[in-house]
Amino acid sequence: MRILLVEDDAALAEALVAALLRRGFAIDHARNADEAEAYLSALRHAIVLLDLGLPDDDGLAVLGRLRRAGNACPVIVLTARGTVDARIAGLHAGADDYLVKPFDVDELHARILAVLRRQAGYIGRSMRCGALAFDSETRVAHVGDDRLTLSARETELLELLLRRAGNVVAKRLVEDQLFGVDGELGSNAVEVYVHRLRKRLDDGGSGVRIETVRGVGYLLRAA
Repeated sequence: MRILLVEDDAALAEALVAALLRRGFAIDHARNADEAEAYLSALRHAIVLLDLGLPDDDGLAVLGRLRRAGNACPVIVLTARGTVDARIAGLHAGADDYLVKPFDVDELHARILAVLRRQAGYIGRSMRCGALAFDSETRVAHVGDDRLTLSARETELLELLLRRAGNVVAKRLVEDQLFGVDGELGSNAVEVYVHRLRKRLDDGGSGVRIETVRGVGYLLRAA
C-alpha cells in the first residue's frame, strides 16, 4: 500500500518514513506543494499525509485543488495548527482526518487504517480472485487456510493487480508503484518481480494467472 507523505520538516519526515516502512507501507515523500502535486498526478496513492505549513503554498490550498480536480484520495492532515477553527477549516476543505503535532506514530497508523476502512469506494478489506484472498489491511494473501509468503514488493504488485483484476495494468504504472517515480531499476526489474509472483501464485494453487500483454503491461484473472 503506497502512501504520499507531504512534509517539509526533514527530521520529522525521515522518522515518519522509517516508522511507516516498518509497518509495511511504501512511502513517497514530497517536501513541498509542487512535489506533492507532481506525485499526485503521476501515481495513485492509498492515502495522503499532508502538512499544512509548506514552504511554497498552504496545504489547504493543495487539498482544495485536489478535491476540485475530483480526486477522492483519502487525506489526513498533519499539522501544528491545533485550534478548533483550524480543525474545522481542514475538514471543510476535504480532509478525512486531522491530527495535531506532536502525535504518536501508533495513533497515526490506527487513523490511517480507520480512514481506509471508511473508504468503501476505494478499498474493500478483502479482495478475491480465483482461490486467492488478499486482506488489504494486514496485507496478507491466503489460498484457503494456507498463507502465501511474499516479499514486500511482491505484495505491492499483487495488490496493484488485484485492484484492477480483469484489466490491463500498464507496465509504467507497475514501475512507478513498485519503485517510485525517481526509483533506479534495471531494464528487467518489473519482469523479475512478475515472474516471482507468478511462480508463487502457481505453486500455491491460487487459481489465478498473470498474463503479459506484450508492449502494454500485465493482467491478472482467474485461471
